[in-house]
Amino acid sequence: MASKKKTTAFFCQECGFESAKWTGQCPGCRAWNTMVEEPVRIKAPAGAAAGRAVGPGKRPVPLSQVGEEQEIRFGTGFQELDRVLGGGIVRGSMILVGGDPGIGKSTILLQACGNLAGAGHRVLYISGEESLRQIALRARRVGEFGDNITFLCETDLDTISEILLETKPEICVVDSIQTMYSSSVQSAAGSVSQVRETTGVLLRLAKEAGITFFIVGHVTKEGTVAGPRVLEHMVDTVLYFEGDRYAAYRVLRAVKNRFGSTNEIGIFEMGEHGLTEVTNPSEYMLSGRPVGASGSVVTCSMEGTRPLLTEVQALVFETRFGYPRRQATGTDANRVNLLMAVLEKRLGIRLGDYDAYVNLAGGVRQTEPALDLGIVLAILSSFRNSPLPEDLIAFGEVGLSGEVRSVTMAESRVLEAYKMGFRTCILPAGNAGRVRAPEDMRLIGIRGLQQIRDYI
Repeated sequence: MASKKKTTAFFCQECGFESAKWTGQCPGCRAWNTMVEEPVRIKAPAGAAAGRAVGPGKRPVPLSQVGEEQEIRFGTGFQELDRVLGGGIVRGSMILVGGDPGIGKSTILLQACGNLAGAGHRVLYISGEESLRQIALRARRVGEFGDNITFLCETDLDTISEILLETKPEICVVDSIQTMYSSSVQSAAGSVSQVRETTGVLLRLAKEAGITFFIVGHVTKEGTVAGPRVLEHMVDTVLYFEGDRYAAYRVLRAVKNRFGSTNEIGIFEMGEHGLTEVTNPSEYMLSGRPVGASGSVVTCSMEGTRPLLTEVQALVFETRFGYPRRQATGTDANRVNLLMAVLEKRLGIRLGDYDAYVNLAGGVRQTEPALDLGIVLAILSSFRNSPLPEDLIAFGEVGLSGEVRSVTMAESRVLEAYKMGFRTCILPAGNAGRVRAPEDMRLIGIRGLQQIRDYI
């Protein structure tokens, strides 16, 4: 008697690795306790696809025969979103949008769909989490929608595929991918197998029919998109919506983009009628800055091609415990500890008995090395209780020997600071000689931390 074939396998919820037996640690990504048992996908008979005709573009061709037509892009009506996407939406691309619950993923996509429909594009919004009535209530709150946008509440992938091939919209939003299921996979919606299968089917529709897909993905407690890691590899662009759901500001960041840079960010403000763009993030980042307070200095980082002014705040005081506390918000805490060690060694400042708290105001997390000099000045200002001039800005990378290294795009940083009213800039000496600054902008080039004693 023939033995029955095994119809289940174990999949890693983090990376999608498949194993015939359960293991405590995933052999693929080395994560613990992520292997779950799921049914194996039912494969079609070997001859099922034998009669399928080979469509256009299905045969291998040399690169010399591939046309060099410029990619078709169209704007979303949000300059900040277009900036993050690399200049707009590329036709036939697949974009994954992740973020915490309530952060505004569905809101920004609904507003973008309204803008696209108003520009004459055919849009289909598919929701597996809300009813049509719930979508209508939210849509009326954020704006007006014409007849070019249609809504569908469905989770069956086969039905969705038929509707997409019949209506052929230009843009389609799927909210969310974890609610979709395919009848060819014998597992629950949201499982590793279902997410991988549904994404694969939608990806094939995007490339063959030229439909642009926005896919909403839930995130895990670590902040990454839930489901197999292969999901991020399959799509063209991965966007993360960051920020505190109880705060007004949101940051849209690209972590993968086949059609543009991954260094750009977009900043939005959540209001009563949806999300609005923050066109001048430096102004909002510096709003509420204290006057005449020690431990406060303005620095400049680059987010792609955009200079972003940020206030660095530091609070240093003698510890009341046996072991001093060091805490950083908005930047890397290990980097702050390293800079404090450099101050102790190179300037002889005893910080071992002091607690230190460093905060980058504004809620945008930044880790660029150019922030080093601003953090050092803020720590020294708080330690000596000596306020810095209000029109002073500082940026530069600090090395372990106490040297101040050059940074990229220094002239753009200086011009942005001048536009925001700053007239004195401390920067690396390697950059100072090559920057063309306005006449009333004073540049102070330094080579090491020993030179900042004269300014604080």
